[in-house]
Amino acid sequence: MSGTGLSADPKEYRARLDDQPDDQIDRWVGELMRDVVKRRGVVKVVADFRSATKLSEAEFERAFAFGGGAPMTLGHDAQGQLIVPTISLWTLVPGVRQLVTDSRGRLIDYLVSNFEELVYV
Repeated sequence: MSGTGLSADPKEYRARLDDQPDDQIDRWVGELMRDVVKRRGVVKVVADFRSATKLSEAEFERAFAFGGGAPMTLGHDAQGQLIVPTISLWTLVPGVRQLVTDSRGRLIDYLVSNFEELVYV
């Protein structure tokens, strides 16, 4: 392990993630969303998750609902940005797993895209 406890850089981090079982990846994604939302807010987490997992707004909404999120709680803030209740962010992981064929790769992409956030935490 490097000084960060993760790896020296995002490339090495991705290689280490590739060796992990799916349930570990899922836990880490949920933990990362929880940790980042505390510092950066739900808008940042939703935007980063959508970007890394390549989900359109409609696909994100579907994943949220399929994972157990209450569809009526999904909405937009005053600036029109997509938001969900912080306590329901975890539902995105099982939702993506159910709906996206390459879900493992996309969830790993989310972790790697937040490598700098992980170093901060």
